[in-house]
Amino acid sequence: MESKQIASPVVCEVAYNEASLGQLERDLSGNREGELVFQYPTVYIVHAESKNELTAYVGETTDIRRRTAQHLDADSEHREDWKTLKKQQNAQMIVIGHEHFNKSLTLDIEDRLMLYLTGSRGVQHLNNRRTNPQGKYYPSDERNVIFSKIWRKLHQLNKTAFPVEEVIKDSALFKASPFHELTPEQQDARQLILERVATALQNQTVGQLILVEGEAGSGKTVLLSSMFYEMMQTLNSQGRPIVSEDETHLDAALLVNHDEQLKVYEQIMYKLEVASKKTDSVTKPTHFILQHTPEKPVDVVLVDEAHLLWTQGKQTYRGSNQLLDLLRRARVVIAVFDRNQIIATNGYWEHQLLDELERKARAQGNLVQLKHQLRVQAGPEVESWLDALIHKHQVLPIPQQDKRGYEIRVFDDPAEMQTAIKQKAKNQESGLSRMLATFDWPFVQNKRDKDGDYWNVRVGNWSMPWNKQLPLIGAKRHSHSAQLAWAEIPETIAEVGSTFTIQGFDLNYAGVIIGPSVKLRNGRIVFDAKFSCNPRAKNKRTLQDGRAADVSQELLQNELNVLLTRGVHGLYLYAVDAELQAALLKAQGTLSTLDMVAEQYADYGETESD
Repeated sequence: MESKQIASPVVCEVAYNEASLGQLERDLSGNREGELVFQYPTVYIVHAESKNELTAYVGETTDIRRRTAQHLDADSEHREDWKTLKKQQNAQMIVIGHEHFNKSLTLDIEDRLMLYLTGSRGVQHLNNRRTNPQGKYYPSDERNVIFSKIWRKLHQLNKTAFPVEEVIKDSALFKASPFHELTPEQQDARQLILERVATALQNQTVGQLILVEGEAGSGKTVLLSSMFYEMMQTLNSQGRPIVSEDETHLDAALLVNHDEQLKVYEQIMYKLEVASKKTDSVTKPTHFILQHTPEKPVDVVLVDEAHLLWTQGKQTYRGSNQLLDLLRRARVVIAVFDRNQIIATNGYWEHQLLDELERKARAQGNLVQLKHQLRVQAGPEVESWLDALIHKHQVLPIPQQDKRGYEIRVFDDPAEMQTAIKQKAKNQESGLSRMLATFDWPFVQNKRDKDGDYWNVRVGNWSMPWNKQLPLIGAKRHSHSAQLAWAEIPETIAEVGSTFTIQGFDLNYAGVIIGPSVKLRNGRIVFDAKFSCNPRAKNKRTLQDGRAADVSQELLQNELNVLLTRGVHGLYLYAVDAELQAALLKAQGTLSTLDMVAEQYADYGETESD
């Protein structure tokens, strides 16, 4: 339905007290706006700022006068959040009305506001005790248009708390928010997992594994975030809905072995006040293992990016397998896993052991598989092309007319691709776009290179610094950079991201430099570890039988998989290997540059990198 056919919402802001609300009612008396605010269902936001931090509460009601009185009186006596808001001198209330509001639509708008405000950097604390996903109803087909009209009016009231929609949607907090509407596949998975958790907790068993499998972009993180929020808010120690205030919440923890993703989860759960920095409910696996013993298992552990769990000891971890150690310390472990995203030898699983883990989960009814692609907004032709390149090692003709508008483009040189990515990043509609590369150039974390300069990705006369280096040289960064994921920091448009930086995150457009470790020989893609600078992929792995095995072929393929599946709307490519670059250009249909490329880089791929 077109936007112009749907009436504009009523959005009113008043001081958060009954007198101001009463004055608003008198001001609007006798007109349509007053009717929509005081006689129809409404959605409301109460917000206040203290110590430069904005706290907001989102709710919906069929009677805004009665609900406001309830919050100011009874709720402020029994709930700390409402007591704090009542005390704030600058507390304001925004009331939202619309002629098509009914109970289902107001619940949906409330949920969408929670989703957007989770992604707003201008809101530090966000309160709401439930998620309200609705099914089909009248007028559910108008929801998106009505919400956009509401958000634009909110933006006019407060641009910090309510930034433009495109900025919100690019936020890593938004993308991992527990308030996304789940797909039917995710809803089925959620229901199965909750049933299995309830059964395990009632039986008081320890070490039950629920394995959630899915390829990159299949919605695993959103499912996990949603379930953790629900468990921390509304489920008791039996895994059942809480029906009284006396019941104890689930003892649950959310773990991830990825610094950037952990930062996102911490901010979301702290903002929603279901976790705090004083607890270890959102942390890394090693910290959790050291803080808990098998004698006192927690109820549930949820592990995102479980393919990054360590399967051998490290300096900080003295065990031999983090997943097995977690199973000894929890009644239920929900592990989100993609074997095609294992990118380091210290997380490598021997195939027979991983197959056995999967068989056991399936036999217990604990295997959940997510098969729908939610990140890459492309048709089946693009998905097939990526699958052939990554897993079948074939360069097929690039689809030219994708039905969903996904763009695959091969560039003649990396400088040209860098320029295109910068243009995409400047465009508010295309938004978050960054350069990425296979780990084929030297990089040492927190150190400068031998010349005291950046570690650079270099191709011919072109170069760009590797990720997370600007502070080393004293470059200024955004004041909130420490809270942002790498790709969201404005200055990182001048850096190249690696698999270890970008794994688990989305970009609208990803510009990927495929380095010399990925070649084309005899018409097939091959992986050459001699040209990789990633010791975590090149080092041999000691297997259970004591043999030292070279698993680099598998890990380098997985590295390519991670990089090529980051783009939501587009993938830009440049290959250092002359034969692969020529094949990609041919697949694109740009043959005129083949001779130039072959001549310029003919010797590059045959010289081992530093």
